[in-house]
Amino acid sequence: MVKADCLGCKGCCDCCKGMGKSIVLDPYDAWRLSRGLGVPFAALIDQYVELSVVDGIILPNLLMKGETEQCGFLNPEGRCQIHNFRPGICRLFPLGRIYEEDGFSYFLQVHECIRPHAKIKVEKWVDIPNYSQYEKFVLDWHTYLNAIQDELLRMTEEEQKMTCIQLLKRFYLMPYETEDFYSEYYGRK
Repeated sequence: MVKADCLGCKGCCDCCKGMGKSIVLDPYDAWRLSRGLGVPFAALIDQYVELSVVDGIILPNLLMKGETEQCGFLNPEGRCQIHNFRPGICRLFPLGRIYEEDGFSYFLQVHECIRPHAKIKVEKWVDIPNYSQYEKFVLDWHTYLNAIQDELLRMTEEEQKMTCIQLLKRFYLMPYETEDFYSEYYGRK
């Protein structure tokens, strides 16, 4: 149990503004966005998603727009238009993850959200189907990216660029054909 439930936010969208490039998307996020919006993930780039370098790897993140640098998926009333299939980082907030040697644990970012919070189970708060499978994926993806980072250090600049492009193509741009994200994802690794 964590004290993370913001009780529906009641119209507050402060956590959807001024986030810069911090809402980095993993392949599961890309799959859910593509399915939820009914468009290929590539169609979201430049309008809702941008590519940025994160720890030496080119990865997609949600694009912040306008003077308030707000998420492009907020409607004029400040409500999330993709709430049912929003990215994992958005689902997790105000929780964060600390990656450790043999896994990860959650922590509460106590000063990031000023709303009152109620206690809730992490699994219920994150609200992802097959939660244990999702947690396994999150750890596997983190471990995979760390391995890629190590490989990039031994490559030429051109090899680094090609590796990043291949990663983007394989896990984000190549459409997932089935309802079973996990089997397709692990088949691509």
